[in-house]
This record gives sequence, C-alpha cells and structure tokens, in this order.
Amino acid sequence: MKTWDRVWPAPAKINLFLHVVGRRADGYHLLQTAFRFLDHGDELRFEPRHDGEVVAACPLSGVLPDADLTIRAARLLRQECGLADGVTIRLTKRLPLGGGLGGGSSDAATTLMALNRLWQCGLSPAELQRLGLSLGADVPVFIHGRACFAEGVGERFTDLVLPPAWYLVTVPGVAVPTADIFRAADLRRDTPGMRPADWRSGIGDNDLEPVARRLFPEVGRHLDWLRARGQARMSGSGACCFAEFTTEGQARSAWAALPDGMTGFVARGLDSHPIPN
Repeated sequence: MKTWDRVWPAPAKINLFLHVVGRRADGYHLLQTAFRFLDHGDELRFEPRHDGEVVAACPLSGVLPDADLTIRAARLLRQECGLADGVTIRLTKRLPLGGGLGGGSSDAATTLMALNRLWQCGLSPAELQRLGLSLGADVPVFIHGRACFAEGVGERFTDLVLPPAWYLVTVPGVAVPTADIFRAADLRRDTPGMRPADWRSGIGDNDLEPVARRLFPEVGRHLDWLRARGQARMSGSGACCFAEFTTEGQARSAWAALPDGMTGFVARGLDSHPIPN
C-alpha cells in the first residue's frame, strides 16, 4: 500500500479525573488530569495537491475553514517546514463536537503526525507537540501518544500503567463550549494538587462537572444513570460521560440497557496511540 493511501486513526480520549489546581496570570487554568485513549474515533485520509491549497474534502457543518483544526494544523506544519505542498484532507467524523472526547484535538494531532511523514518534514515528537500546543491544549497529548498524568495547561506528562478496562461512553445531545465552562464564576479553581506517583485509577473527580450540570441538565441525567451502574465521570469539559468496567461483557450489558433517547458506544481503553511515534 502506498503511504498516501493509508487511513490514519484519530482516537478519542477520556479524562479519568480532571482537577483545576490554579490559574496563571494570563488566565489559563492549571490542570491535573489523567488521559487515556479509546479504540474508537475519527479517521483521516490525505491526498497530495499540486496547487498549494489545503482543502477539506467534506467541510464540517458550522465550522469555517479557518477554524477547522485539521486545516490549521496542515497550514502550520507547512509554514514551519517552509513547504509549498498542498493537500486534500478527508475526515470521517465519528466523535461529537463539544463532547469532551478530544475529537478536534485528535484530528489536529493526527494531521500533524501524518503530514510530518507524508511531506517528509522530519520533525521530532517534541517539535510536533510544540506546534500542537499552539492549536489547543489537548493536541500535545495525542502526539505524546501514551496514557499519562498531565499537568500545567495539559502539556507536562508522566506516563501511566493502567489496568485493562472497557468503557461505556454516553453522548448527550448537547455541545458544551469549553470556554463557557472555564469562565463560569462557580468553577472550582483551588483543588489541592497531587504528585503523579500518588494517583491511582479511581482517585479524583472532574471539577468541571458541577458547572456542566448546571448549564446542561442533560449531562447530569447521563451521569446519574451511569453512576447507578458503576464508577462514572464526565470527560473533559463535557458533554460525554463514561463508566468504567472490567470486561467487555459488562460494558455491553450496560450499553444494551440504555434508556430510549440515550445513545453511546462501548470502547476498550488503550495504553498507547494507534500511530506509533
């Protein structure tokens, strides 16, 4: 198979916990969280162009080209490497917008990793992470590529060894704007920090949940249903929520019991990104 014919995965992530431990002078929030990837996500294909244009084959509804993270990532990499190459980006979108699963960030990271190879840029993972951070706080973790404890604005990583797990992820029918959650006056911003070595699976909450529940009651409905069946969290700033199970059978049994009007999917937790560094 020619390299340009490859399908490039962009997996979902979940936050096993998420604490807001402070705020910088520039307004950025200081976080501690644990990231894990899932074997469910978007897919991208890339086709070379000879007119120097960067084009989305199927533009996302309601997203202007200049706001599309895949387009921005391709243009940023091209500028960084001094290239004139063009590309058509074909995105198969499975992850919801505003879902807290890192869909846009994952798409951007996959675009950087894929085009770094296809355009033979030769940038290191650390250099790609630096570029990715300018696109969004969650982009670097996808390039880092391993389950990890993250700190700062989400750019400092300590790798984790996590037990095997399956997840039922539910998808409330709302898109949660991350900025609205972080600007809320009632968001807790002083959770005591912890050392990465002291964290274990199951420790910690998501400090963004109370605000998301208040602004989007449907998120609370999903969390309440999941917590009647196991340990559950909201991922990121929402809206998606998840419960963790030991076996695939347990997760699928819970999925089969979803009430009418509640949708979701079952996925296995991954230890590493499907695109190796």
